[in-house]
Amino acid sequence: MSATPEQTPTKRRNTRSGGRSARVQLRTTPGEMPNPCPPGQSGGAYRPLDDNGLKQITDTAFQLLAELGMGDVPKRFQDLALSKGAYLNDRGRLCYSRDMVEDFIDGAARQFVLHGRDPKHDIEIGGDRVFFGTGGAAVQTLDLDSGIYRPSTLRDLYDFTRLIDTLDNVSWFTRCCVATDVADIRDLDINTAYALLRGTTKHVGTSFTVADHVAPIIAMFDQALGGEGEYRKRPFCKAHISPVISPMRYGEDAVDVTYACIEHGVPINSIIAAQSGATAPAPLAGMLAQTTAETLAGLMLVNVIAPGYPMIFSNWPLVIDLRTGAFCGGGGEISVMNAAAGQIANYFDLPGGVASSMADAKAVDAQMGMEKALAALAAGLAGSNMVYESSGMMASLLGASFEAFVLDNEMLSHVHRAIKGVEINDETLNIDAIKDAVYGEGHFLGGDNTINAMVRDYYYPDLADRNDPDTWAMLGAKDAWAQAQDKAREILSSHHPDYLSSSADRWIRDHHQIYLD
Repeated sequence: MSATPEQTPTKRRNTRSGGRSARVQLRTTPGEMPNPCPPGQSGGAYRPLDDNGLKQITDTAFQLLAELGMGDVPKRFQDLALSKGAYLNDRGRLCYSRDMVEDFIDGAARQFVLHGRDPKHDIEIGGDRVFFGTGGAAVQTLDLDSGIYRPSTLRDLYDFTRLIDTLDNVSWFTRCCVATDVADIRDLDINTAYALLRGTTKHVGTSFTVADHVAPIIAMFDQALGGEGEYRKRPFCKAHISPVISPMRYGEDAVDVTYACIEHGVPINSIIAAQSGATAPAPLAGMLAQTTAETLAGLMLVNVIAPGYPMIFSNWPLVIDLRTGAFCGGGGEISVMNAAAGQIANYFDLPGGVASSMADAKAVDAQMGMEKALAALAAGLAGSNMVYESSGMMASLLGASFEAFVLDNEMLSHVHRAIKGVEINDETLNIDAIKDAVYGEGHFLGGDNTINAMVRDYYYPDLADRNDPDTWAMLGAKDAWAQAQDKAREILSSHHPDYLSSSADRWIRDHHQIYLD
């Protein structure tokens, strides 16, 4: 299981003894120091909705489900829902009473483990623990060599997968780009899943275009784990499903995929991704009420079929620029809306997912950094369990960037540090250390209290430049883009994981058209 806030480095005894040379070395080799704030910090300090606002939003969502209900409901699900207490309104739409919805919320999965193929990458979601990962379906990749966007390829997807395999703050990997060089939709789904198998043993996520693609991909996963039925014992891949087409209707293909995933034991990330002023109201409160209702409709879908099934309550209220209709991945509105969505999931005590850090910037520049940090910090401080799209995504979700992945990984360490807050106890207050400095050498440099705090309280970035201007110039005057580009190239040239056995790889290639070498 991933590290938790309690798994902090062992505290040193607070004395002034010890070798000064060792302390100096510790201060000058920050890259070797432990991370004082790993993924899984507890959020919830930021509450964009006050108690009254939270009540009004959720009350309106329940009202929408009870009176307006859902349209375009596939018959097999409608019959099942009606048998469990749902009803049709005078327009023939499927409605759920508030009591029914609250009963199903009470019976929904509260906490569960998202497995990695390697147990060290297991993450337990629920409560207010915060993890950051990926998502998206970028059709373009920012080329490492030219610095220009081009169509994304299957090789890009594999390279992104093995890149994030080395990035500690990317707790899981959902395919971030679409392999535009694979035309057939079945081959696309198969090869996407294969690239994930090849490139990482972290928990992964993928999409199934149609229900018929679920079984063959799960058979691949079984082979990767050693044989038939093994995936169900350790489901290391979740399905990203958007069961609702906004406003307020089900999508038949997505409902079919939901049934197939439940049949095969695939954890579900049930995503609602409405857009303000287009598929949801432009006023932020109205949008949040509708998307909350739609996300609850997704929860009803999964739990009516299989009560208590592992599902992530993912409300992603997305924003468009109302002047142009263009999607806005960054900015204050989308940051506060997704933080509010995380707050609502926590209010229901459901494992929640939000979307964050989808910069509109095309270049790896100040705009990118501003948009990404603002959104990631808001989502993390709100206590959102799973923050999707938080790494690598650029150009309003149209593009993915190797350099952005590397920089975002470092940015997320700072975000985790902010979420962790200020630890207050006898050791961190330590009046004796203040007395020792005042009565002794007149400073705190080199003292054990300082060294302990250095390891426990501070994060030291690898890429952010903290040199003086002359030293920066002497070292080549590199900006963040160049620094990240060097780091990404270094990882991609040296990290070539081999996470599939030869027998599993042979079985997969015998049964499917695989395009990666």
